[in-house]
Order: sequence, then C-alpha cells, then structure tokens
Amino acid sequence: MNVTPDIVIIGSGVGGSTVAAGLAASGAQILLLEAGDHIADLPVNRDQRAIFQRGHFRPKETWYEADGKGFNPGNYYNVGGNSKFYGAVLSRYRKEDFGVLKHREGVSPAWPFPYEVLEPWYSRAERMYNVRGTLGEDPTEPHHSLGYEYPPVPDEAPIADVRARLKKKGLHPSSLPLGIDIDTWLAKAKTPWDAHPNSKDGKMDAETAALSIAMKHPNVTLQTNSRVVRLETGEGGKIEKVVYVRNGQTLSVAPKIVILSAGAVQSSVLLLRSANDRYRKGLANSSDQVGRNFMNHNASAVIGVSPTFRNTSVYQKTFAFNDFYLSDGDGGFPLGNVQLLGRVSAKILKGSLPSAPEWLLNLVTGHAIDFYAMSEDIPNPESRVMVDGDRVILQWQRTNWEAHLALVAKLKQILKSIGFPIVLARAFDKRTPSHQCGTIRIGNDPASTPLDTYCRSYDHNNLFVVDASFLPTSAAVNPALTVASQALRVADHIASRDLRS
Repeated sequence: MNVTPDIVIIGSGVGGSTVAAGLAASGAQILLLEAGDHIADLPVNRDQRAIFQRGHFRPKETWYEADGKGFNPGNYYNVGGNSKFYGAVLSRYRKEDFGVLKHREGVSPAWPFPYEVLEPWYSRAERMYNVRGTLGEDPTEPHHSLGYEYPPVPDEAPIADVRARLKKKGLHPSSLPLGIDIDTWLAKAKTPWDAHPNSKDGKMDAETAALSIAMKHPNVTLQTNSRVVRLETGEGGKIEKVVYVRNGQTLSVAPKIVILSAGAVQSSVLLLRSANDRYRKGLANSSDQVGRNFMNHNASAVIGVSPTFRNTSVYQKTFAFNDFYLSDGDGGFPLGNVQLLGRVSAKILKGSLPSAPEWLLNLVTGHAIDFYAMSEDIPNPESRVMVDGDRVILQWQRTNWEAHLALVAKLKQILKSIGFPIVLARAFDKRTPSHQCGTIRIGNDPASTPLDTYCRSYDHNNLFVVDASFLPTSAAVNPALTVASQALRVADHIASRDLRS
C-alpha cells in the first residue's frame, strides 16, 4: 500500500476478515496485517497422520500455565486464522443466551443488548458464509428473519440411521448449519473437513467467504508475515502507531482507525504488552478487565461403539440436538449442545492413543459414531490471559464442569439406549482451542468492561476489538457466526459514523 491507510485491521480470522468485507465498499484505504501466510494447496492438507499424529500445522510456540508449566497451544497463524481448520458449524446463539441464564455453578450474565439487535446481522452473515441448513427441526432455534439459501448437507446412510434412532427416542436431531460445499470438498479427497485445513477446497472459512469479498476492492490490501508487536498512543489516548515485524524488520504504520482481531488470547496479549507510562496496566484496560473472563467451552468427544453398527460415512458431521440446552430435560439447569464430530478415523484416533496399533483402532472406528458434547463456560475474572515478558500465561479455571459431566452422562445413556453398548468419552484440554472467547468484553459500563456495544474501546476512541474476545458469554454453541454477525454490525457503524466524520 503506497498511501497511509485509513484503517488497519490486525488479524484475518473471522472477525478481521468479516469486518474488512463489511468496510470494503466504504472506499476507505484498508490494510490487513496477518502474522502468518496462506495455507498452500498441498497433499499434507489431507494427510491425517501428519495433522493428528505429527502436529504438522501446530505452531512452534509454548504458552505457560500459572504454575510455570509449558504447553503447545492449538492456535494457528495463517490467513483465515483458526477458521481454516474449524468444523464450519455456523450456529446462532439462542435468544436465551443474550439474557441471564442460571447454571449449576453460577450465572451467565446478560448481553448489553438482546438477540433482536443482532438478528438482522446473523442473516447477513449466513449469506456471506453460504450457510447450508434448514429451519423447523430444533425447538431452541431462535427467530430467523430470513431462511437459509442452501439446503442442509445430507446425512450419509449410517448417520441417517442414527438420526432416526434418536428421533424415535423423542429427541430432536436437527441439521447443522454448515459453511461447506460438500461436493467441492469431497472432490479433492474423501476426508471430513473438521480439523482439516482448507485451501479453497469448499469450506466457507474467513478467507474464502469474507476476505475474498474484501479483496475484490482495490482499496483493501492484505500483508502477510506481519506480526504486530505493539500499539502506541498519543495525546488524547488515540492509537497513533501500529508497530509490526516483517521479515526481521521492524516497521510501523499510522492509521486513523485500528481494528484488533488477533483472537481472544493474542488480542489481549497485544494490549497488555503495549503498556506505557500513561497506561501502566495495558491499553484499553482502565477497567482492569483485559485478559480476564477467558472462556473455553467445556467439551468432550463421546464415541459410541456397537459390533452391529457399520459406519461407512466419510464426513459424518451433519446433525446436532439441543434437547438439554436450556434445561437437563427434567426441569433442572442447562447442560449444553450435542453435535456430531467429523468422522474419526484410526489415523486420527491414534493421535490421542499413540501406543494403540492402527489395525486395532480401525476395528473400533469402523463400528463407532463420534459426538461432541459442549457446555457453557461461565465468565470468571480469575480465568485470564497474562503476560510475563515474552511469555503468554493462560490461567484457565473451568466453570460449570459438573453440568458438562452431566451432559456427557446423559449422552452416554442415550447412546446405550439406541444400540451402542460401549461408550467412551474424553475431555478436550487447553491445547485444543475449543472456541476461546472473552478477555476484552463488550458492555455498557466502562468501569467493568473494556469495550462498548460496538466493540470500541472506552479508553481509545479509534480502537475497536472485533474477534471472539468481545463475547460477554460463551453460550454452548460454536461462536463463529456470532463473531461474524457482530463484525458486520461494527463495520456498518464505523462506515456510517466514524468514516463520515
């Protein structure tokens, strides 16, 4: 970019790419700075041994727990962010998620606005991401002003059989809203898309769905391999300079507006590391809430096995059920969402069970169906991201875990009742980015939240944070669509207010 940009967007995940798409037609000069690069179209993208056993795509970095123990995080640095590997589930938060929800172990607070405010933007985001789905199957589904443009991804025969068994039990399995062109995906290789990288293979991720729209405009520039290391403020508190490193060289740019979209962990890390004499606790942090209220869904893989069931499916991930989303089914507290995982092969399973021979795992997976149980993690100010020099410290304190264990127990019971006598479960830990969110939340009170309802910093009026860190609650569904919807809402606000002024 030969001219000074009006807007710098830091990060090209769902938040950054979608806000770029929303702002592209404004005519403002927009520069996206992405720490990573494009994912090349290579055979390793569908090599399950490379992905799941050797960790080919995992970052070469270490984060730390509060006690000093290090771990390798499952966050990715590439154009499109974590969405390049996501399961492409684009669900709306339920209407009830925007209000106060009482759980076994605490209260999930209300959003600063109701579902109806975000609803039109949900519809726009669903169209931008070409979501496949259908309405009328899920009793918890909130009001849609527009239906889905594309029919749902079809069940494969063994999956249709399990869906029918669940219906017979009185449950409400419903087609997942998916951002996947299944024919295009399968044309490259017969694998699931869940946790597999996408290189223009039919998955509607941040790059292929949103960034591709933004990049059609000559006023939008993407610069890869550009890791932002610091934001600098001037008089009045405005962000005056974005400092980044590219190819070993330290560079800077001075835009009018900065949109931070590096993810719930790295966005808070950047703000904390940008502390200066005036802002000693970090930027956007007069509330002392930046980095706090980190949330990561309570999630477990639950696998049902039956010698009489033969699973010949390739992708599997087509339905979910929310019968225990708002209560436990007996008038008790909410438990969460259950959805299918992408098909777990022996090569994938060996990544978690390295000592087991693949031939034995093949016997198991050939007679198994794989579910993902997900429960809300309630915001807790002591669950937080911190920095210590170059170290990223993640102090995750799970909440609502007993409710999650109850959901897993309920799912085990159901699977046994529909013909799967052996049911195995394994929880995901912090190495898996199970929908990380919170840390820089929106709210109406600058004393308790860093951002206003349009994701603008209360401390710096030209700084916005548009990624999953703005989420006040985690709910118990996949957050990508909610992030994209708010990103479009924020883009409209910036275009109509800030750019015009």
